[in-house]
Amino acid sequence: MGRSGTPGEETRPRVRHAGQLGWDDGLYEDASAKSPDSADDGRQPGAADDGHRRDGRKRRGKKGKRRALRWVASVTALLIIGGAGAGYLYYEHLNSNIKKADLTLGDKKMADHKANAAGQTPLNILLIGSDARDSKENQKLGGAKDTFGAPPLADVQMLLHLSADRSNMSVISMPRDTMLKIPKCTDPETKRVYPATTGLAMTNETLGRGGPGCSVATWYELTGITIDHFMMIDFSGVVSMADAIGGVPVCVKGNVYSHTSEGHGSGLKLEKGTTKIKGKQALQWLRTRYGFEDGTDLGRTHAQHMYMNSMVRELRKGTKLTDPGKLMSLADAATDALTVDKGLDTVKKLYDLAEELKKAPTKRITMTTMPNVYGTGDLKERVLPKPGEADQLFQMVRDDIPLDGRASKRKKKAPVAEKPTSTPAETPVTVRNGTRTETEYPAKGRATTVKDLLAEKGFTQGSIDAQNTESAVRTTVSYPSVDMKGNAQAVAKALGIPLSAVKKSTAVSGITLTVGADWRDDGDYHAPSAEEKTPDSARALNGDDEGACMDIQPGFGW
Repeated sequence: MGRSGTPGEETRPRVRHAGQLGWDDGLYEDASAKSPDSADDGRQPGAADDGHRRDGRKRRGKKGKRRALRWVASVTALLIIGGAGAGYLYYEHLNSNIKKADLTLGDKKMADHKANAAGQTPLNILLIGSDARDSKENQKLGGAKDTFGAPPLADVQMLLHLSADRSNMSVISMPRDTMLKIPKCTDPETKRVYPATTGLAMTNETLGRGGPGCSVATWYELTGITIDHFMMIDFSGVVSMADAIGGVPVCVKGNVYSHTSEGHGSGLKLEKGTTKIKGKQALQWLRTRYGFEDGTDLGRTHAQHMYMNSMVRELRKGTKLTDPGKLMSLADAATDALTVDKGLDTVKKLYDLAEELKKAPTKRITMTTMPNVYGTGDLKERVLPKPGEADQLFQMVRDDIPLDGRASKRKKKAPVAEKPTSTPAETPVTVRNGTRTETEYPAKGRATTVKDLLAEKGFTQGSIDAQNTESAVRTTVSYPSVDMKGNAQAVAKALGIPLSAVKKSTAVSGITLTVGADWRDDGDYHAPSAEEKTPDSARALNGDDEGACMDIQPGFGW
């Protein structure tokens, strides 16, 4: 994939044919047989049977069948560790089980969190599901012998946000075939440098560019959300989790059998109503695509959200978690399947993290999917962040706004206006064009137009930074030192930009106005709506919703 053109305002992206990208949405496959219980080609009806792994080998849909409960297992592992009690967890072998890696492999330094009025800061954790086949257990669960030992893909990625006041928790799921820019990443072990993609690439490729730290860097590049930790899970230790709590209740609105005449489907067969599922049946639920809603991966994600909410409810009831031997075995499996950043490299740290997560009541947990739209042409089998609505969801998380529509207990401090130290005519301002989005080219000439608007307001020392091509969701004014804050606020006030968009940054050498995607058109700046509402397209699902029930795809009943 690539983006051609010269740096600056006229840079234009281009994208590679989708056939050059991986497509892998299976969860479980019996390596020795193809049956309704072990076959799911993981494609939308009519999708081409092509794709690649990082080693260049083709992956046929029939053999790419693994979609583990990875993100489910990530959160479950936290809850299990938090509920297990310190007495069963401080064994040295549990610490040695845990694999560690660098938090971020990108060049861009993540911004510090903004504290609320009480001095509290939020907590963001990226949950990553790897399709690795690097152990006998993973190979048994994953099947597909031709991919044993091949570089993994980050096929499941979800951002867990715990509010600063610990009153609520939000989860954003990013579809694995989302097309976005991947920043420069450096493998910490081999020191290999992976250049930034010059155009769009599929998000699940990030894991193969040095490890989970590249997935973290990519999320930060796209969303601007500061990420504190990551947790990556593989196939190992997942199957036993549903059994350990005695099963998880799920609901379908009609009899369903996930099986096609070609032998595709997860093999899930359930009667209408609520059923408590565990073991292989739980795996089938979490991998079912054919049979749920419209038969797409987005429907499957919604089913996974239902399952996870139900599992959290069961875990918080303490169901079936009183047997010390079973609990120790489960903790051992969970830690062995886990890779974390170095800030979570001990059981004690994981336990402390779980204690923090448990502060958010189930009724304040909200599961969402990143608002998205299907691409066109070569990208018709891929999705892109939905303009406006994906940005709105990311902005709410950045601002620590609950996705369940309820106000946090603590309110943020309002920005305080400071007196400028120089007149507008004496204040240099650098203007950048950051109007490019994942689906739109930069708005041509925006930096020049805004520079002229500043001149009309008396800021005659404006200049254009044509070398900077980074995109920005929102228009901002940055300044490098506190003595420039009043002047930066004066620039914002002159253009009608809210003071909340004025930020201190060590990445600039002087007052810098970045024209964002919210100001692509000519005319005065109009601040985006302050409406604090989760977009309907995010399909928010509340953790306390015991009435959630999956719609059945026509033709998959029995």
